[in-house]
Amino acid sequence: MSEEILAFPSYPGEEGDAQRWFADELAEFGFDCYEWEPDAAVLDGHDSFPPAEDLELDDRPSVAGVLEFGDPDAGPTLVLNGHMDVVPVEEANWSSDPFEPRWEGDRLYGRGAVDMKCGLLACVFAALAVSDRDPDVDGRIVVESVVGEEEGGIGAAMAALENPYPFERDAAIIPEPTGLALTVASEGSLMKRLELFGKSAHAARTWEGESVLPHFERIRRAFMDLESERSERVTHPLYERYETPWPVNFGTVEAGEWASSVPSQLVSEIRIGVAPQETVDEVEAEFEARLAEIVADSEWLSAHPPAFDRFSVQFEGSEIDPDEPIVRLLRETAVEHGIDEPTVDGSTGGADSRHYIAAGIPTVMFGPGPTELAHQSDEYVHWEELLSCAEILADTAVSYLQRG
Repeated sequence: MSEEILAFPSYPGEEGDAQRWFADELAEFGFDCYEWEPDAAVLDGHDSFPPAEDLELDDRPSVAGVLEFGDPDAGPTLVLNGHMDVVPVEEANWSSDPFEPRWEGDRLYGRGAVDMKCGLLACVFAALAVSDRDPDVDGRIVVESVVGEEEGGIGAAMAALENPYPFERDAAIIPEPTGLALTVASEGSLMKRLELFGKSAHAARTWEGESVLPHFERIRRAFMDLESERSERVTHPLYERYETPWPVNFGTVEAGEWASSVPSQLVSEIRIGVAPQETVDEVEAEFEARLAEIVADSEWLSAHPPAFDRFSVQFEGSEIDPDEPIVRLLRETAVEHGIDEPTVDGSTGGADSRHYIAAGIPTVMFGPGPTELAHQSDEYVHWEELLSCAEILADTAVSYLQRG
């Protein structure tokens, strides 16, 4: 099991074949295997997700393998969790086929190499390394491969809400690409769709219409000003190194239908960062209030109010105490492996860790590959870094099981 995992085009909603392959691999390695599917009724009751009818839920198994040691019920259970889904690719921007894994020295290239199939491999290697040592410990190691992380964490949410195992889970490590830093906090996300309404007219008589573009630009500038204000006002010790800790991103903008017509409608989809200590509702209220100010200053917008509605996935940030035992043991182990003063920080992206933390399972992120390569063309992982990660995870797992 190595580069083969990168050959699956496991886009969200298309993870089934990869997951079945992964489960077969786990079984061959001697893991006891479990599987669960997303439940529309459960997800409908979760604040993060849109209505279940808007989600693709068929043939999306999450799978896991369990290794038991000594008297497993007398010791703790450590979960090593990764996700199988990958973001779509623009093949023209890749140097080669993104689903034909290739090596350049110790670099392994392919879609998902960084985010986060190679992290998932590190989990398997770590669990097998512990099993090979046959340590005198009690407890369990669980290796999970979940679906839908890029859609808000469908598989992890199900595992957190409806425990798929006949035992409890005590801590988790998720090998998101942190460059072997320890990440104990993650940002939340507010997704909003802005719609503006103008008046069409012939391009030769623009004064007879009302273009949506100047109105959009005023709103966009107001939101970027609010982003800057929030960067100064909303502080968190783990996010001080970020220039823009709570980013506002206008991900899509669609306006107009024809070059010879005044654009009379605009739709923009916006992702707004939520600090770990904030709620989605609080941040939404701030941006709605700023939009209301712009509307009040415009005769046209007051008469033709914009729509500003949630869409897709919403979620709060999350964090755990850096002094949690799993974090402390992981940090101590990293030092033993030559990582001087391992960084403990927060992530400006969302992650499945929030689902486990919400379920009372302390969860830290620690994995190979730099975050900045995630979702990029020609993403790669240094194989030596992956192996180092696996060794650190293995030693941390033994230490965690030894403490009982």
